[in-house]
Amino acid sequence: QLPLVESGGGLVQPGGSLRLSCAASGRSWDYYVIAWFRQAPGKEREGVSCISTSGGSTKYADSVKGRFTISRDNAANTAYLQMKSLKPEDTAVYWCAAAYGSAFPLCSLADFGSWGQGTQVTVSS
Repeated sequence: QLPLVESGGGLVQPGGSLRLSCAASGRSWDYYVIAWFRQAPGKEREGVSCISTSGGSTKYADSVKGRFTISRDNAANTAYLQMKSLKPEDTAVYWCAAAYGSAFPLCSLADFGSWGQGTQVTVSS
């Protein structure tokens, strides 16, 4: 288990931007694949983006390609999700999650055993 804490959610107008952060405590951060998932009301939790242990490889859901960017700073034990051109359909609770390195590139939800508390992102005018 890797304790994770998200921050950065909030209310933003369509077309706006937000950056989510995911901070971890403890050692062995470099061994973990980090992913962002989200769940909108009435929908299943879905993968948004995933990043390899080194940060050299990334993966995105088709719905966010070109608008969202995942990154990580291994020196700071922190991962980020930069979200631009936000749409109302991006409204959801967002979680960061961690899994051992072999989880990449599939980044299957079932592989992720460490989760943050979630942060609400609301895109509305």
